[in-house]
Amino acid sequence: MPQLKPKELRTQGTDKLRQTLFDLRSELSKLSGEAQRGIVKKDVGNIRRIRKDIARVITVMHEKGIVE
Repeated sequence: MPQLKPKELRTQGTDKLRQTLFDLRSELSKLSGEAQRGIVKKDVGNIRRIRKDIARVITVMHEKGIVE
């Protein structure tokens, strides 16, 4: 999954933003668990990217006045 762009996020609707946030959080949870167990070492860089994407989505949601 490529990095999310704020411009693209601003064009999405409320439901799509919430779904994107849910998907990113579940992916982060999965990767964090695997990294802690030592299963995935090459995808550790993805954890940082996903955390930043989550922050972008939350920022756009706050701009639109969407309560999480």
